[in-house]
Amino acid sequence: MTTKKAGSGKPGGKAASQIPQAALRFLEYYYPIHYKAGIGVEDALRAGQLSRHQVAMLWLIHSEGEGGRQMDRKAIERSLETWFEISGAAITKALRAMALPPLELVRMVENPKSGREKIVILTPKGETHMKKMIAGGEAYVQRIIDHMTDEEVEQGLHFFKRVSEIVDSFR
Repeated sequence: MTTKKAGSGKPGGKAASQIPQAALRFLEYYYPIHYKAGIGVEDALRAGQLSRHQVAMLWLIHSEGEGGRQMDRKAIERSLETWFEISGAAITKALRAMALPPLELVRMVENPKSGREKIVILTPKGETHMKKMIAGGEAYVQRIIDHMTDEEVEQGLHFFKRVSEIVDSFR
């Protein structure tokens, strides 16, 4: 295997002629993976209780929030706007629904730096829900990787990590 020459803009990347139609082939797998496996993971995380947007909000708090427990509402909004066609009002409505009974997964407090801004904090019930949500998602993914070799799992993890790094570098 050779890599592109230095200065090609694609360090370590494959020359286009080495893997014919690679981008098209990736694209043809992308939608089935996104809509079959991705939606399956989302449904497992939702557990019939939350909307896709609410799950995304909780996941953001868990993965990018301070201590995995709290996050500025505006940061949640900025991230969600890049993932979904969703308004600030819809985000507020979804957060309020998660703050009220029967869910009571989050609470919103005034940001000490700005009285107009809010911080979204997982409640103890929200933290418990996150653990259950992650366990449900993990069980779904386990059903997939049970059909893979250890080498395939490692390759898949490496692939997802690299795709994430590359996409993050586009910002």
